[in-house]
Amino acid sequence: MNNTAINKAFFLVVAGNIGVGKTTFTELLSERLGWKPYYEVVRENPYLAEFYQDMAQWSFHSQIFFLNQRFKSHLQIEKIEHPVVQDRSIYEDAEVFAGNLFHQGILSPREYETYSELYSAMIEILRPPDLTLYLRASPWTLLSRIRKRWRDVERDIDKEYLFQLNLAYEKWIGQWQKRHAVRIIETDGRDFLEDRNWTDEIVSGIENFYRSQLGSD
Repeated sequence: MNNTAINKAFFLVVAGNIGVGKTTFTELLSERLGWKPYYEVVRENPYLAEFYQDMAQWSFHSQIFFLNQRFKSHLQIEKIEHPVVQDRSIYEDAEVFAGNLFHQGILSPREYETYSELYSAMIEILRPPDLTLYLRASPWTLLSRIRKRWRDVERDIDKEYLFQLNLAYEKWIGQWQKRHAVRIIETDGRDFLEDRNWTDEIVSGIENFYRSQLGSD
């Protein structure tokens, strides 16, 4: 791949619900194309275990932590002069996760208003990704993958929460793709590490999109 620097580094986001395979694909893409990865700081969130046990009590704390971390990562990404792939974006944190918590009555109106005002101020100075890769899977697939990796903080996740997040993601991606470049990848019954031909096609498509952006800059 020609990694010639352009005015702004190519910025790819791997989006999707919990357990869909974002981290696996972010790592794979980084290794295959030599792009710098930015991973989600799940284990570093000091509120996450409590959040899954008592969402009403800890949702605001947890979402503010993620928002802050994602904002700092986004600022770092904008300073880099070569392609970057990010595991989940600040936009998903706010418009999918926080939005879902509010609509489910878990985040209070006061908490959501405070959160939303902070988020709106942050994205005013951020540029969106050049391409969003949305990984899609059913709640049953997500739950199966979560159980296989068995992170302690995720053991209390139930199917209903994943179902509600899937609905929020579908609404978000439907709006997002009206304004930004999006590719949707169906992952039910597939495995990035085992289905080599399928994965090669996805990576090749991303590389071709990147090259087309170089040519049009």
